[in-house]
Amino acid sequence: MASRPARARRAPAPERLTAETPCPCGLPAAYGECCGRFHSGTAAAPTAELLMRSRYTAFVAGDVPYLLRTWHPDTRPPTLELDTRMVWEGLEITDTTEGSAFHTTGTVTFRARYRLRGQRGELHERSTFGRVDGAWVYIDGTFIE
Repeated sequence: MASRPARARRAPAPERLTAETPCPCGLPAAYGECCGRFHSGTAAAPTAELLMRSRYTAFVAGDVPYLLRTWHPDTRPPTLELDTRMVWEGLEITDTTEGSAFHTTGTVTFRARYRLRGQRGELHERSTFGRVDGAWVYIDGTFIE
């Protein structure tokens, strides 16, 4: 009996979130009550940390329009293509500075766990946020070893 060549497995599609789905950002709330309201545009993230969490959730869901909309116009790329093979598995916020309703800038340091082609990895970054017309936006990030 001849063996068949191994076939590449299809990457899972980005997670389909419903209003009742637990929010991937790590807060104990359903997606609709948490990051979903920011993604739909019915509310704006009131802090840099909540924007960071909602952007992570947008990566989980493959929501490129939200990622671009919440990126500072001076640093935003003209397009963004997400690797559909990347599976985001968890977010841990390790530090925040400023970024409240009383600030115009803030930083959020986080670890985001992922799996890519069967390999586990972790993104450790300190992201900088600022306000444009009163709304929090992502400016840039520095990778931490």
